[in-house]
Amino acid sequence: MNRFRKMLTLLCLAVLALVSAQPVIAGEKKSFRFAWSIYAGFMPWAYAEQSGILKKWADKYGVEITLTQFNDYIESINQYTAGEFDGVLATNMDALSIPAAGGVDTSMLIMGDYSNGNDALVIKGKGKKLADLKGLPVSLVELSVSHYLLSRALSVAGLKEADVRTVNISDADYIPAWNAAETVAMAAWKPGLSVIEAQPDASVVFNSAQIPGEIMDIAIVNTQTLKEHPEFGKALVGAWYETLALMQGDGAEAKAARTLMAELSGTDLAGYDTQLATTHLFLKPAGAAAFMHDPITRTRMELVRDFCFDHGLLGEGAKSKDAIGIALPDGSILGDPQNVKLRFAPEITVLAAEGKL
Repeated sequence: MNRFRKMLTLLCLAVLALVSAQPVIAGEKKSFRFAWSIYAGFMPWAYAEQSGILKKWADKYGVEITLTQFNDYIESINQYTAGEFDGVLATNMDALSIPAAGGVDTSMLIMGDYSNGNDALVIKGKGKKLADLKGLPVSLVELSVSHYLLSRALSVAGLKEADVRTVNISDADYIPAWNAAETVAMAAWKPGLSVIEAQPDASVVFNSAQIPGEIMDIAIVNTQTLKEHPEFGKALVGAWYETLALMQGDGAEAKAARTLMAELSGTDLAGYDTQLATTHLFLKPAGAAAFMHDPITRTRMELVRDFCFDHGLLGEGAKSKDAIGIALPDGSILGDPQNVKLRFAPEITVLAAEGKL
């Protein structure tokens, strides 16, 4: 998997070189493509599209936005990295390790939520503890946030990654992989995790609520596209917060919205509400902006880039974790200021908080 990612990075760089050789007319593009995959914190986008909220905001800003669903989360980010999409839903770690490491200047436009129990480590057998991971094979999406969660959990337990063996699977295969006789431990995210946690032989030994704020779920977009077409970003932000406002509470409209999100993610309203309970959604733009500007953001991103560098995810030529620059909301930069490829971009969220969209 590591070798595959490195090959993908080289392929993306080649594609970018070819694209950059073509003439670009600034401001000419009015149609945009956005990729997403099934996850509790991502489902409001599906409702925004089906309800017409996304189109309403796109029309307001004179753009067209097409959403495309992927069954494989990592593949959606790969396609964005290859230039097939203008934006995608991802975690902060995957934004750094895939598009940014592949040379695609990427902006974190919307801080949607952070995982507050939506990612977990599970061992087969009742009464298992975190220390019981030692010596076990752990099935997970290698080099994803599940791998990051495993690394953080092992450090808490005083263990090293060498104390376990990872087995790569796709998030689309969580349930059959868990049911396989050879699977004894798994790191997974919801909604698949919800099914696994409910099994009588499942012991959750660590989850993302123990590292709050580190696994961020965000809408990322191509920085150059956002610069040339801020109306694209404004339409996305406007649609997002209108949808979040509509889905809250016990009113008929809110329940209908969440019911549709539940059905699209393969569960019912009660099941989806359970997933939302472990998703720290930033319901108001002011809260999302404050989270991005919080000084602890630097610490969280330090942990993430440490993991990425230690696992060879910052590109073939990366000699240190500073190889890729990360622009923080306060204007400071983690890493190389001459090679900034990942940017916190709270400006449009601030406009939403001020009622200026």
